[in-house]
Amino acid sequence: MKLNQVTVGCLDYDQSLAFYQRLGLTQIVGSAPRYARFETETGETFSIHAVEKIGAPTTLIYFELDDLDATVARLQSVGLAFDEEPTDQSWGWREARLRDPAGNPICLFYGGNNRRFPPWRINLSTTEKGNEQ
Repeated sequence: MKLNQVTVGCLDYDQSLAFYQRLGLTQIVGSAPRYARFETETGETFSIHAVEKIGAPTTLIYFELDDLDATVARLQSVGLAFDEEPTDQSWGWREARLRDPAGNPICLFYGGNNRRFPPWRINLSTTEKGNEQ
């Protein structure tokens, strides 16, 4: 299984569209003022859809970057405000956090090998052996 798509609600379609374009995503589908789909450099997709009301955000969106600090500096230079500057985390990632215009939290991060292969990763061969009959 791999991540294919994340869709979040937006209150102001034009403002959200501009935000995600400034973030560096490429718009590939548009149905203004209701829906837009974007693509990352590596082909994953992300969408916004218009809603009338947004409650407390429950979706956290993660975008991995090779050069987090340079990207954050570039995004700040085009007017994006960050809730948290790039910070090293105890789980081995470096993260920066911001919110889109509807308040959806976004984490930009660099995880390197710790994203898929953290020291605490479940040993699949041991798990699979436990499932043998």
